[in-house]
Amino acid sequence: MSTFAWAAEPPAAEKIQPADDLVLNYHLMHPGGPSLPGDPNAAFYLDGTYHLHYILAHPWKDKGSFAFVHVTSPDMLHWTWQPTKLQVSFTGHGMFSGTGFLTKEGKPAAIYHGQGSGRNQIAVAADNKLSAWEKPYPVDVRNADGSEAKINHWDPDCFLIGDTYYAISGGVNPPLMKSKDLKTWTHVGPFLRHDLPDVAVGEDISCPNVFKLGDKWMLLCISHNLGCRYYLGDWDAKAEQFVPQTQGRMNFRREDQNIYGPPWRVDYFAPESVLTPDGRRVMWAWLACLGKDDGTMDDRTIESLPRELSLPADGVLRIRPLRELEALRRDHATLGNLAIEPPIGDVRAKVAPAGKVLATLPGDSAEIRITVARDQAERKLFGFVLFGSPQGGGLPIMLRPENGTLRVGTAEAPFSVSSLPPGEDLTLRIYVDKYLVEVFANDRQAMIASFADYRGKPTLSGFSVGAPTAVKSLETWKIEPTNQGFLEARKNHVWEPKTN
Repeated sequence: MSTFAWAAEPPAAEKIQPADDLVLNYHLMHPGGPSLPGDPNAAFYLDGTYHLHYILAHPWKDKGSFAFVHVTSPDMLHWTWQPTKLQVSFTGHGMFSGTGFLTKEGKPAAIYHGQGSGRNQIAVAADNKLSAWEKPYPVDVRNADGSEAKINHWDPDCFLIGDTYYAISGGVNPPLMKSKDLKTWTHVGPFLRHDLPDVAVGEDISCPNVFKLGDKWMLLCISHNLGCRYYLGDWDAKAEQFVPQTQGRMNFRREDQNIYGPPWRVDYFAPESVLTPDGRRVMWAWLACLGKDDGTMDDRTIESLPRELSLPADGVLRIRPLRELEALRRDHATLGNLAIEPPIGDVRAKVAPAGKVLATLPGDSAEIRITVARDQAERKLFGFVLFGSPQGGGLPIMLRPENGTLRVGTAEAPFSVSSLPPGEDLTLRIYVDKYLVEVFANDRQAMIASFADYRGKPTLSGFSVGAPTAVKSLETWKIEPTNQGFLEARKNHVWEPKTN
């Protein structure tokens, strides 16, 4: 989140709470009232506990400010709200986006933009519970001759390579700086060696997070106009520069969103990641415009499911749901050899066809796994519909071979069965949390959608166009809620920052 993106105006009534029917079962969401922006920030794994922060707009004196709300979890799913420490009453400035990192001495630290300070800031935690912090200080960047470096100050990240700290600050091509002690910083130059042909001119790099993934380096970030994205490339140690080779998108425009950028078209926004003790890279993102089609952002602060990122030898990024989710499964049911005959419903309609009912969801908190044999999935225009009715409508999840996309709702993302390795079946994992749906396709693509009219429509149907499609297997599970901490925080308001 850049410093130019938000005015420091607080929500009118922070103690207004989300209505019960908007409370999600196993997604992390803010337990208070209007709260945007909701960027996840400063994630750590410390002494057996995961820590995550997210931005909260709140009243402060006669205007407003921003704090980092602190939540903890044993598994990245069951969250407990802690007292808010990183707030303007302590720091002297508001909290805008940044990241968490460990110092060379193993201390947790946060680098972020100090809203209203004109500078990026560093705060070092006083303990591994993050129950207290040392007073933050500004990142003072100098040129080699000792003069002040004239650089942008917003959305920083800090990472260690060898015994050197490197930091970047948001912008079209972020400035890179380095330090041995986090106090004396020297401007190195542009972070990127070059940009890539599929990056639109003017796309900024904000909410950045730089880390090693497989044998490459990843820059996970956003552009404010087009949402969450990433670069993969190499680190040139001699030139002290990132050499990007590919770029990929994680946010995909819906048909009802502006094609040019803001007003907002960023459903998947402002990422943050953490390294688990067993070596997994896990990310979250703020679902900034979930279900909104009026050019505004969602003020509920809902974070995506944690996603595991990996880069195997074939160089194709894998995006899979957090494996700890499997521990939440209950009431497993399996169906096999389901046939979908065309035509099903009126495929000329602008809404999803009624299709053939395949399964009934085990409640409003569910996981679905669908497997379609490779020879049945290839070159097929077919799909599934959640929350449909005998008259059609609902949320479609479909494969479009003619343009190589996966379509969820009205958004489309690159994904083609023909690009999978020979013999690999199509596998869709679908997570339903009331109105929020997340879809993972063969761990190679992931999408989100919101469908407000989900109540009383617990069906999954299938449709096929042009030829029959056989479903190899369809599995469903009920997902156990993880929102006990949310319900408690909605009562105790332990997270509330000071207002004066």
